[in-house]
Amino acid sequence: MHIPGTWMVAIALAQRTVAASREAADSRELSRLESVWNGAHLHGDADALDGIWPEGFTVTVPNMPVMRRADAIGVFRTKRLSFQRYESSDLGFRIYGDAAAVTGRLGRTCSMDDWTVEDDWRFTKVYFRRGDQWKVVAFHASPAAT
Repeated sequence: MHIPGTWMVAIALAQRTVAASREAADSRELSRLESVWNGAHLHGDADALDGIWPEGFTVTVPNMPVMRRADAIGVFRTKRLSFQRYESSDLGFRIYGDAAAVTGRLGRTCSMDDWTVEDDWRFTKVYFRRGDQWKVVAFHASPAAT
């Protein structure tokens, strides 16, 4: 004899397990994309960034104008900007269906022409999923508190 409530509990537990499994898979993929992002900056790989930055992407960082996708890709394609260090830490992932926020700390050293700067930032990236691919739609950074 089966009790209807038992089935409802079993279904609810199965749905929760599927949701937790998907969230874990999404977190792994977002973590992988964070590595792609960092590696692309270190190696000046504009093509890798082109693959994860969709139309409409914006970047907002201290002491620079807001850049759209074409401008940001253009900076990488000129090879005038180079990164000697690009390391993220303290990553946090919040997934909301087909949208996600990734937060963390970013330490970077970059050079352009005769100018070198060291940054210690807190950042937020907004991702969205289209089909089965995650893309970064916005990146915002601000100085980390000391």
